[in-house]
Parts: sequence; C-alpha cells; structure tokens
Amino acid sequence: YKTMDPTFMESVWWVFKELFNKDLVYQGYKVMPFSTACGTPLSNFEAGLNYKDVRDPAVVVSFPLRDEEGVSFVAWTTTPWTLPSNIALCVHPTMEYVKVLDKKSGARYILAKARLPQIYPEMTKKKKWTPQKAAETLEVEATFQGSELVGKKYEPIFGYFANSEGSEEYFRILSDTYVTDDAGTGIVHQAPAFGEDDYRVCLSHKVIQKGKDLPCPVD
Repeated sequence: YKTMDPTFMESVWWVFKELFNKDLVYQGYKVMPFSTACGTPLSNFEAGLNYKDVRDPAVVVSFPLRDEEGVSFVAWTTTPWTLPSNIALCVHPTMEYVKVLDKKSGARYILAKARLPQIYPEMTKKKKWTPQKAAETLEVEATFQGSELVGKKYEPIFGYFANSEGSEEYFRILSDTYVTDDAGTGIVHQAPAFGEDDYRVCLSHKVIQKGKDLPCPVD
C-alpha cells in the first residue's frame, strides 16, 4: 500500500473514527525513542534501523542515606547525563545486598554482594585477593535482601527537583525484578523521563502519576 493514496488514508481514518465511537481508543503514556534531528518520537522499528554497538560511559555514583550518616547506596548507570533527573533507586527484591566499610576512606556503602568487584576490581584477581588483602580493604557489616531496603530515603545528588510538585514521593528505594547482578552494582538509578523500565517501576510504586509532568531538564 501507499500512504500517499487518498483512498487508503480515508479508509484508515474511517476505521479509527469507528474505534473512537466505540470507546476503544485511549490516551496512553510511554517512553519512546526520540530523534534529536527531526524533533519527533521514533517507532521502535525506526530506532532499530541504524542500531550500532558503541562504547558508552558507565559511572558509579553514591547516594547518601538520610537516616544513616556516612552510609551511601552505590548505583550504576550507563546514561550519566540523566542523573540530574534522578528521583529514585531500584533494587532486586530477592537479591542479597551488603553494607561494607571501606577501610581506606572510612565510608560505608550498600550494594549487591555479587557486585562488590564493581568497586573493588582487585577481587577478580584471585592470586592477589588474599584473606589478608580483603581484611585490609573492606569489612562486611550487614547483609540483607533487597526487599528490606525498599522505602529507605536518600539525599538527592542534585536538588533541581527536591521541592517540585510530588517530590514527597521522590528519592527513595524501589524494587523490581528487572535489576540484575551481571553488571553494575545491583542498584539502578531511575529517571522515568528517559527509561522505559524507569517509567514503569516509578509508576507502579506511585513515585509518579500517569499523565503528569516528569522531572526532565532536557529540552
């Protein structure tokens, strides 16, 4: 078919009108790929036409807890440019997490136990990572499941949206099974204006509301 054909276009509009008249059309909200060149959303098919494997920056960021001085959640992201839009962190409900004391800095961090090598890469070198080296580097002070972290509050690393409408629900720990332990820290930064999973998780935990404006400093 050709979308430029008037008969075809009129037929499509007629079908849509009939669906609308039967209350079968609704307004939905979804995070979509976006073309900065065209200034328009892209379909998944269009976004995949120029798919490439590229090297992207990944960063590890600490988010201080509000009720435990000197303790921070350690989150991982491959989209550091979305960090000013952070309004939540997500853990896996059944994954094992640890609070560790970093002997060098005196800071305490919470992350997935399986992902300790993310911030202590020397752990992957079995010959060098001896019990003595481990004792000199860190101390595991507590172990818990991800579900025990849900609801804990943390300090935002940027204050742009700290006092915006709905912000009383922001900056807390959520849980979802999409979080994995094969990369990162087991704690995922959430920016619902930019990530499909971020939007879904924040919506299900009532951090955001469908149809409402989302924290998004990018024009």
